[in-house]
Amino acid sequence: MTDLKATLQHDLTEAIRSRDEVTAATLRMALAALTTEEVAGRTARTLSEPEVVGVLTKEAKKRQEAAAAFAGAGRPELAAREQAELAVLARYLPEPLTDAEVGELVTAAIVSAAAEGATGMAAMGRVMRELTPRTTGRYDGGRLAALVRSALAGG
Repeated sequence: MTDLKATLQHDLTEAIRSRDEVTAATLRMALAALTTEEVAGRTARTLSEPEVVGVLTKEAKKRQEAAAAFAGAGRPELAAREQAELAVLARYLPEPLTDAEVGELVTAAIVSAAAEGATGMAAMGRVMRELTPRTTGRYDGGRLAALVRSALAGG
């Protein structure tokens, strides 16, 4: 079992003891998602620490999207619940990268790809391959791809 998963289980026990319903429900949901991921596929496996962070990131993104949908539909009480769950999940995720930090990483990756002979949009795959492990769980992949695409296009 990974350290993060053990921490989640310990914190779930503490949340149940302290009768913190939002934290307990959120951690149960997160642990269920981790278990589902572990048994997905042909054989059961133990998730690595980065895989656990990836699952938690997906769950956090779901909460963020649901909160926005509920707020847009005029359901502030449900949006508040989703935001509370997102806050619980955020405690277990790595510190998000700022746009400036990601911009520096993108620039360095493009320079590295250019040194290997890849330029323009043909370098997109190489640059993303270099950046994805560094930003997983810390920056939205769609936004990262858009930044890379823009930088490679000369924008």
